[in-house]
Amino acid sequence: MKTEQMQTGNIVKPLRLGFLGMGWIGKNRLDALVKHGVARPAVISDVNMENAMAAAMDDTIVCDSMEKLLLESSSLDGVVIATPSALHAEQTIAALEAGLAVFCQKPLGRNNGEVSEIIETARRENRLLGIDLSYRFLKTVSIVEKLIRCGDIGRIFAIDAVFHNAYGPDKPWFYDPELSGGGCVIDLGVHLVDLVLWMFDFPSVTSIHSRLYANGMRISGRDKGVEDYAAATIELENGPLVNLACSWKLQAGTDAVIGLTFYGTEGALSIRNFPGSFYEFKAERYRGTSCEILYDSSDDWGGGAILDWAGKLLQGGLFDKSVMEVQKVTEVLDEIYKNS
Repeated sequence: MKTEQMQTGNIVKPLRLGFLGMGWIGKNRLDALVKHGVARPAVISDVNMENAMAAAMDDTIVCDSMEKLLLESSSLDGVVIATPSALHAEQTIAALEAGLAVFCQKPLGRNNGEVSEIIETARRENRLLGIDLSYRFLKTVSIVEKLIRCGDIGRIFAIDAVFHNAYGPDKPWFYDPELSGGGCVIDLGVHLVDLVLWMFDFPSVTSIHSRLYANGMRISGRDKGVEDYAAATIELENGPLVNLACSWKLQAGTDAVIGLTFYGTEGALSIRNFPGSFYEFKAERYRGTSCEILYDSSDDWGGGAILDWAGKLLQGGLFDKSVMEVQKVTEVLDEIYKNS
């Protein structure tokens, strides 16, 4: 189905999408699209048929493999992929080559080689490719980004970026580096790296120094298991020094510690969760010892990235070169592992 055919007068028909993977994330993103009336699940595929059936609507085709889903490709506008990381490259490339736009969970690939191949396929096939970098859609991020871009706190020279999760993934594949591509860095650090690079228009990175730990012991690279704690210092060209830390299962005294603080010559800006929540965030501005709260509330942001992708798909679904930015994010992640 051609996306252009869905617009008749002022009426826009919902996108017909295939959904591959119906775990918590896949179901959450499906619900966001249905809630806003922009898409319906035409096909749902999951190896767990109970999950697939539970998410299906009256006219949804349910199957248990990517191959069966792609048999319906001529009637689909795109595919949403929320499967284990090791499958992302193969499945995304297959869907793009079948003529479908794709929205994929992060990480898009386990390393920059996979990511580059996926993006080149999207470019060659001229199909829209989106990645679930959802934290870009926090209201607090929007507020702070605008203030940074207008020079509100002067020249920014340092950034503290943290994402500590008191819990760890509940699926065994996360702990196999061959399947996951890494631990907390590729799972949580990807959001921090993406936000920092995005807010500064993806500057060059001049150096990276990092340390990885598993169960309190230092490890090197991706060969000795997956890290549950990581720290890195990232130097941006003509820009600030980034101090990054992320972890799984940290003894943090709360569910999560998430934050970005930007230090400038005329003040500081901060985005941080409260009170230990994954869903409530504050935006604050600091001047000396004073603190001004700019935003302080829960934020229905989880579906932001997929709704943005769906909007672009409704406009034609052709390749959007901004997706190439994720290669720079992946290059930084690869260097964090390499330099540990």
